[in-house]
Amino acid sequence: MKFNIQKKVAVITGGDSGIGFATARLLANEGATIVLADKEQDSVAEAAEKLQNEYPEADVLALSCDLDNNESVVAFANKVKSTYGGAHILINCAGARGAAGDFLTLTDEDWQNTINTDLMGAVRLCRAFIPQLQERGWGRVVLVASENAYQPYEEESPYNACKAGIINLSKCLSRSYSNDGLLFNCVSPAYVESPMTNAMMDELAEERGTDREEAVKWFLANKRPHIAVGRRGKPEEVAAVIAFLSSDLCSYVNGSNYRVDGGAVESAF
Repeated sequence: MKFNIQKKVAVITGGDSGIGFATARLLANEGATIVLADKEQDSVAEAAEKLQNEYPEADVLALSCDLDNNESVVAFANKVKSTYGGAHILINCAGARGAAGDFLTLTDEDWQNTINTDLMGAVRLCRAFIPQLQERGWGRVVLVASENAYQPYEEESPYNACKAGIINLSKCLSRSYSNDGLLFNCVSPAYVESPMTNAMMDELAEERGTDREEAVKWFLANKRPHIAVGRRGKPEEVAAVIAFLSSDLCSYVNGSNYRVDGGAVESAF
């Protein structure tokens, strides 16, 4: 299947690992120019080197970007503009679990810190890159949300709210800029293997006096029993959907959210 995105400039935040890196691999294989971004320059540079070794003919650039800081996001967008003339594809995989715990224990600061990364990070990125996509007259924006937007977990209320906001943001933007040739969509994973969920499992393993593998089994049985396939997802499984939404094949999909959750969300809607 050809995605018809050869030489298209694809910007991927959270690109040093997990879903972001898996998506970069798929798009590089399709001939896209890849801009990998993450907060730490060393980690994203290492990821870019790995991708370059796997696809020697690919054009790969590693840049640092702190989504919590608007000046950093603007500088990042300007660098993409000066290097490649602008982006065609924007994929936001960056995010954090943020503050978690009983609702009454979470402070304003806990909420604000989570919102600043998980919601405002996406807002800043879209604000900085939409003008570039408009100049191209063709654009794909994919924002990574979460099953938590549909099936919230009580200990993660700030994260739940942010991910619901991401889906709403994507729908809003899809109505605002479709006449410019831009399409906006979301992907909502559930319990996918990633640095974030690995950290959660390591914390759980320490609490339970066991190892990560056993913590995963316990978590599936006790906290995510509705995942119909009975396992944790793989980054590549989410990346496949993101890659489609980033492609020329996605020409009549706009303002949609694709759940890649192994059946975790109980509701049909």
